[in-house]
Amino acid sequence: MDEHYFSADPSVPFRRAPVVARVWDRDFSLTSGSGVFAQGRLDVGTAVLFRETEPPRPGRILDLGCGYGMIGLAIASAVPGATVTGVDVNERALLLATENAAALGLADRFTAVLPDAVPADATYDEIWSNPPIRIGKQALHALLLEWLPRLAPGGRAVLVVGKNLGADSLQRWLTDRGFPTGRLASAKGFRVLECRRG
Repeated sequence: MDEHYFSADPSVPFRRAPVVARVWDRDFSLTSGSGVFAQGRLDVGTAVLFRETEPPRPGRILDLGCGYGMIGLAIASAVPGATVTGVDVNERALLLATENAAALGLADRFTAVLPDAVPADATYDEIWSNPPIRIGKQALHALLLEWLPRLAPGGRAVLVVGKNLGADSLQRWLTDRGFPTGRLASAKGFRVLECRRG
């Protein structure tokens, strides 16, 4: 059976790979690894997300599907008043994200945990994500309906989704589910969506 970055415990040999990226006028050096999304690189979708947005306001931020931590750590670095929780089902990704937070001196404001470790009553001012579209539409919808209700009143989610992977239909679906969603940007085949708590 083929393994995916959304496997809970990838069995491929673990090899770390450096990633260097410039985000919001800051240079980042992180460590990615085999069995984790975007090994050794900043993927195009996340690069579009960063290029087409400004850092969020201070507050409680959720990095949904955090991988090795690129989005959440960029936010924690750019916004000293942000407290970021990264969630992922991939335990290798969580290990790398935790190591990256420590290396960047952000471990006091960034934690990476399994979804079940997040308190049931936790809420967030913003959710940022390059969501795992390839888990399938049904699983993706279930994932979003699990986490979007955790937005605090007035909160928003910022998502980057490939146009060819259903960004426009996802935008309509979210709006129909009571989360009004607009398009912040469109670039390189990706949409950056802003989803509000209705």
